[in-house]
Amino acid sequence: MRALCATDLSAASEVAIENETCLECLGRISVEMIHLVTVVPANVHSGMPGVNLEERRKQALDQYRTVIKSAGFDVEAHIVRGTPYRRINGIAETVHADLAVVGSRGQSPLENRIIGSTARNLARTTVVPLLVNRIERATDDPEVLREHLFQRMLFTTDFSEHADRAFDAFSYLRHATEEATLVYVRSPKDEGVDADTSPREQLTEYASTLETWDIETRIGVRHGDPADEILAVEAGETPSTILVGSKGRSRIRRLLLGSVSEEIVAQATGNVFLVPPPWSA
Repeated sequence: MRALCATDLSAASEVAIENETCLECLGRISVEMIHLVTVVPANVHSGMPGVNLEERRKQALDQYRTVIKSAGFDVEAHIVRGTPYRRINGIAETVHADLAVVGSRGQSPLENRIIGSTARNLARTTVVPLLVNRIERATDDPEVLREHLFQRMLFTTDFSEHADRAFDAFSYLRHATEEATLVYVRSPKDEGVDADTSPREQLTEYASTLETWDIETRIGVRHGDPADEILAVEAGETPSTILVGSKGRSRIRRLLLGSVSEEIVAQATGNVFLVPPPWSA
């Protein structure tokens, strides 16, 4: 597998890329090649006073490359100019990346949890599964908030094709997963809708698959606003990562994520693994 790791050369990016436990998790899901990508915004020029971009980029990427190679991965670095999320998506397609990783600062105690603009735009437009790796906020020496990326998963489903596609990611995540909580939220708009199979029975089918892979599994059916209920489960169980599918975007125009997945990506405390539709294929 090939992973793309995006960096803006900040302290948050450094800890996301160099964390030994996080690299081990990528290795467990069969990642062998890591593409490091840093994008210089088009409005920033190396000749600007006080800006030494070339030397800073070289030193940081050399440092990252050394750490990643020492962890047993092949590494290729890409330094490009333009709009970050667009260039990252373009490189992900070019190198046929299987997933992308982007670090994002966590919650400030004085404000709502809002992810950075690049992470937010990637979540809305990503062409490959995207791991939003949460980093401590408001500190000069940040740490990742959940080191074991896929050890304890929270999978959210509405039994749509988007959710089924996200569940399929367990086919490779399972090598790093020990526990999983599977949650369906029945929203008020679903009341009175008949189904051939009950949500608990459908969750049990998912659980049976995971248990054949020796993943300890719990299921839960909740009632209320889906995003609120999912975030409540996260607060109570503190999973490493929330696994969720998205509707992605159309070929004609960019669309926002579905409201539930958008809120989860924006407001979750820990990591989020977002699986988009395979539209680019």
